[in-house]
Amino acid sequence: MQPFTTHTGLVMPLDRVNVDTDQMVPKQFLKCLTREGFGRILFYDWRYLPGEKPNPEFVLNLPRYKGASILLARTNFGCGSSREHAPWGVKDYGFRAIIAPSYADIFYNNCFKNGILPAILTEAEVDQLFQHTESEQGYSLSIDLPTQTIKDAYGHIYNFEIAPSRKEVLLKGLDDIATSLLHADSIATYEKSHPSAATMFDPVDIKNYR
Repeated sequence: MQPFTTHTGLVMPLDRVNVDTDQMVPKQFLKCLTREGFGRILFYDWRYLPGEKPNPEFVLNLPRYKGASILLARTNFGCGSSREHAPWGVKDYGFRAIIAPSYADIFYNNCFKNGILPAILTEAEVDQLFQHTESEQGYSLSIDLPTQTIKDAYGHIYNFEIAPSRKEVLLKGLDDIATSLLHADSIATYEKSHPSAATMFDPVDIKNYR
């Protein structure tokens, strides 16, 4: 995964609470086996009219937010089913970070596995960001993961908390497999000192055991 250290980008506001993963990636698209292409169907039912005609009233289709890479959301973002396709869609569209007051646990965990920073701010801070984003075209933010700060061009600074282990995963661009490989020597040592069940019996014993 691409490491996340600092990121500056245009902010897109999604002013809805309890946005669930079914709305982010509807069930008919779950048959896809790769992570590519989900950006096109992100928020599909809100984003398109019949015939996949872009809905001109949905925020993702507004010209002023074209190229946005920071998603501003409300409480309980990513609730619903545990589909990992939702963060795939978020990332494939081009969002590197999400800012919200709270997230559903599984979606929050899946963001880190896909190189997305889900920053948590207070509701009051998120309200302020919505006001800035909606009142000023081209409003952008700079996110600094090492210092855990979010800044704008006007000197507003917001601090967010993140678990050290999750921070390390993003800073180093580690997925689950890469994280496991960091401990390859310890895993190999453990395996050598703990024989598998198959090696604990001779062939006759295994036959009788079964």
